[in-house]
Amino acid sequence: MLRELALFGALAPSLLLYFLAAIVLFVIIDQLVARLGIYRLFWHPPLARFGFFLCVFSALVLSTQS
Repeated sequence: MLRELALFGALAPSLLLYFLAAIVLFVIIDQLVARLGIYRLFWHPPLARFGFFLCVFSALVLSTQS
């Protein structure tokens, strides 16, 4: 994992890139899951979406660890 990134002269944490990539992946997968109607099986769909986003984000971070 990178430590810091130079973004327009300012240093940003490398987790920012993981977060942005997780958002893109989450939006794509979320639309697919919503079309299949899987969210209606959950008691609280927004909470399920948040948990799913956390899973995508942590999978991205953990997959790049060496």
